[in-house]
Amino acid sequence: MKVLVGVKRVIDYAAKVRVASNKRGVELTNVKMSMNPFCEIALEEAIRLKEKGAASEVVVVSVGPKGAQEQIRTALALGADRGLHLTTDLRLDQELQPLAVAKLFKAVVEREGDVGLVLLGKQSIDSDCGQVGPMLAGLLDWSQATFASKIDLCSGDNATFTVERETDTGTEVLECSKPAVITADLRLNEPRYATLPNIMKAKKKKIEALEAAGLGVDLEPRLQILEVNEPPPRKAGIVVGSVDELVEKLKNEAAVI
Repeated sequence: MKVLVGVKRVIDYAAKVRVASNKRGVELTNVKMSMNPFCEIALEEAIRLKEKGAASEVVVVSVGPKGAQEQIRTALALGADRGLHLTTDLRLDQELQPLAVAKLFKAVVEREGDVGLVLLGKQSIDSDCGQVGPMLAGLLDWSQATFASKIDLCSGDNATFTVERETDTGTEVLECSKPAVITADLRLNEPRYATLPNIMKAKKKKIEALEAAGLGVDLEPRLQILEVNEPPPRKAGIVVGSVDELVEKLKNEAAVI
């Protein structure tokens, strides 16, 4: 079973995000970029499936500028077999929108052939849309399971997955047939770190580059961001001396009780 994993280049989760001076987005110049954390989890799950013998090949796919090859190299160092880079200069957090990404992944699946599973992060930490997985499953007419916290390949026929997924009220267990699209939630696993020998080996692994615009997909954004602003500063808190004072302030000043 060939497994495709989507990897997105985003601002590092620990970096301070600043609104650009033109207020059309956030500043990307001189900002540390990393692999989207949920994509790391999806990649780790794909590598574990290969280690169990359930997957024959793990292919990493990333859409973005030349810098996205850094994230592909990281994925190769972690255990992926090869990388596919769909090149575009569109901003990943604004201009390259979920429907276009889903159509690009559909084109890749059809081009690769014999793909049994597509693993994606449940969402990216820049645009926070969480739409690519469901859209891709719809375009392919494949089974789908989102927000997965546990994935098992049924041992009886190896043709179905049992997926435990997060919901607002707890978890639920689904069974979906191959081929499938599954999106990874935070509690699915804990990603490994790349070792130095594997980092060196990754430099020799193949990364194929294709023009995203050459795959016959309309990449024009359908939504336009008009203005981005910093959130208003929070007011300083106060320390109360007693429970009675707290209740009085909640009742008379905050008017919440």
